[in-house]
Amino acid sequence: MIKLFKVKEKQREQAENASGGPPVKKQSAGELRLHKDISELNLPTSCVIRFPNGKDDLMNFEVSIQPDDGYYMGGTFLFTFQVSPIYPHEAPKVKCKTKVYHPNIDLEGNVCLNILREDWKPVLNINTVIYGLYHLFTEPNYEDPLNHDAAAVLRENPKLFESNVRRAMAGGYVGQTYFTRCM
Repeated sequence: MIKLFKVKEKQREQAENASGGPPVKKQSAGELRLHKDISELNLPTSCVIRFPNGKDDLMNFEVSIQPDDGYYMGGTFLFTFQVSPIYPHEAPKVKCKTKVYHPNIDLEGNVCLNILREDWKPVLNINTVIYGLYHLFTEPNYEDPLNHDAAAVLRENPKLFESNVRRAMAGGYVGQTYFTRCM
């Protein structure tokens, strides 16, 4: 009996030796989809995407958001994205690297955004996630909080919330928590 896999493997080795180069890494379906998503990005001018590990590592990247409206106007907030090889069947993992006083982002950088959890669907893409993050800064939501203290202040005293956001963004204490300058 002919071992087809051995024959195919030998043909592949011969092709590699003939080309003189190393074998080409096969991209996962997630990488292919992510490449398509990134090539089709249509971001607001206040959002910038960077690849700190180079263009060869599309699965890990950063997005900085500088809201031009709302409580967080003038701040710069950095998010890291880790995309699974089974993307888009699994939402990307997103963390906020900037410590921020926000009802939907806790002090460890976890983000409460429904499309990153229960409402994720494979038809969504990176562009949708970035717009969702941007929307958190223009319209923070106190009804689904991760930072319950910030949510309570936003709900009960929006002026105090605005003052706390400004103090945190300028680099200072809000309660017992110190925030580094992000303006």
